[in-house]
Formats: sequence, C-alpha cells, structure tokens
Amino acid sequence: MFRPDDPDVNGYDLLTSLVVPRPIAWITTVDADGIGNLAPHSFFNVACARPPMVSFTSIGRKDTLRNVLAVGDFVVNIVSHDQAELANASSARFDADVDEAEVLGIRLERSDVVEVPRVANSMAAIECTLHTNLDLDTANLVIGEVRAISVRDEALVGGRPVMDVLRPVSRLGRNEWGLPPEVFRLDRPGRPPSGTSSRHRPG
Repeated sequence: MFRPDDPDVNGYDLLTSLVVPRPIAWITTVDADGIGNLAPHSFFNVACARPPMVSFTSIGRKDTLRNVLAVGDFVVNIVSHDQAELANASSARFDADVDEAEVLGIRLERSDVVEVPRVANSMAAIECTLHTNLDLDTANLVIGEVRAISVRDEALVGGRPVMDVLRPVSRLGRNEWGLPPEVFRLDRPGRPPSGTSSRHRPG
C-alpha cells in the first residue's frame, strides 16, 4: 500500500502511471502582448456536455495558465500519431517570451471564433473561453466553455470524427506514450429486464 502523505511516496508518478491512457490537450494560447504559446497537457478531459466544456490541469503556474487567465481564450489541438515528436518537443521549458510554434516550425492558422490561433495540421481543434479556474494549491483546474469545434473533412464519417483517421496518441507513465488505440465496439445496454432492480429496499 502507498500513502500519498508518506514522504517516500511519489504520488505523481503513481497516479500518472495508473490513470492511463490520458488524452493530450495540445494547447495554444497568447499572452496579453500577443506572444504565442504551445504546450501539451495530459490532465485533460470533457467536463460538461450542456453547455459543452472541457478541462485541463496546469501543474504549477505555467505559461498556458498565465495566458488563459490574462486573455481568457485557448484552443485544444488534438495530437495525432505523426505529431507526437513535435508535441513532446513543445513541452520543453521555453522562456515565456518565446513562441514554441515559431521555434519548432509548427504552422498555425486563424481559429473560427476565438482570437487564439490553432495548429493548422491538427485533425481537430476545440476553441474555448475560460469558464472556471479552480486553484488547487500546487495546480490549477481550468474549465473552458467550448465555442467552436473544427474537424478536418477526412476525419469525419457521417458527421462524426473517426478514430482511425484522428489517430490520437496518449500519455502514460514516466516517459511513455500510447499509440493510437485498437478499437472495439460495445453497444450500450437498454433498460434491465423486467423484475430486475438495482435498489435494495429494506424489508
């Protein structure tokens, strides 16, 4: 058993090796002076469906967090398999006044709604406006309201994104990354058979 309050236990390593795979939000932001920032965040998920919201967690007050709090907008770009090396490279500790996309030769383009640009070659991008910032002491949970979603035509079938074209990579533990997943399908069950109850009523 591992206890998080034990000084010999690295809770971060344990959690990031167990909570896997984690989708990657490759987030574009700009600061108040218009300088761009591009960085991957693996504490990322859907936060709400109506209204649509996504969340990411910044471990420490990184440039992404400072820019979102200053400007209010950000874009989540999906990291496909062929972009993994670039996404990893953008996680280096660049100075705040350095635009990672410019240094790494990553082409950006105008977003549809927010003023922050998106990664031009990403299969999909989620444009967001800051909804909530929750200070968790050593981290900040950021929730963004989704303003627009763009998906490249080749990644859509019947109006829905398909996994074998998106080919998203994921983060695992340590320096491990996950390849695009093998997909299998299970239909959701309907109501349980008549006479079946999930509640236990006292006699």
